[in-house]
Amino acid sequence: MLKPKNSAGLLNKMKFTETKIKGAYIIELEKRTDERGFFTRSFCADEFRKHGLKDKMMQSNLSFSKSRFTLRGMHFQINGSEEVKLVRCSKGEIMDVIIDLRPGSPTYLQHISFILSDENSKMLYVPEFFAHGFITLVENSEVFYQVSNLYSPGNERGIRWNDPLFNIKWPSTNPILSEKDSHHPDFKA
Repeated sequence: MLKPKNSAGLLNKMKFTETKIKGAYIIELEKRTDERGFFTRSFCADEFRKHGLKDKMMQSNLSFSKSRFTLRGMHFQINGSEEVKLVRCSKGEIMDVIIDLRPGSPTYLQHISFILSDENSKMLYVPEFFAHGFITLVENSEVFYQVSNLYSPGNERGIRWNDPLFNIKWPSTNPILSEKDSHHPDFKA
């Protein structure tokens, strides 16, 4: 029988590793497997609180991309609608990118990227005041993410995916973009 506890009776752990940009974390999920598959916790408010992270999510989103090199981003919210995001690739593989837009941060305007996949089961915790985007590395990729604030269309903003200020090394120079994402401007501080 598949159980959410290991043989010592402890709940599955979530491993939090802070990235080089303070406040952003990679979260690794501990899987319990048997002949049927696996079980893991993908969110635990107590664990998030212990690490000083937001533990209340207001909305869950699911994105499916049919084609390789589909790019979604770089998005952020303003005017009190800023969002924490908890991002996981539940099917396929993506390169996830975040940009620190926090004025006064020692890593202001720096970006980092991570490979998230159904195979590695890693999640990315994206703090408020970050731009976020991703590109699919394989066909039929699905991304599940939770956000700490309700979507506010009037407060949504974006940065051009290939803004030279950030020099992000995307795996494609000609990604598939939505009409909206293809018209984001370059960043202006």
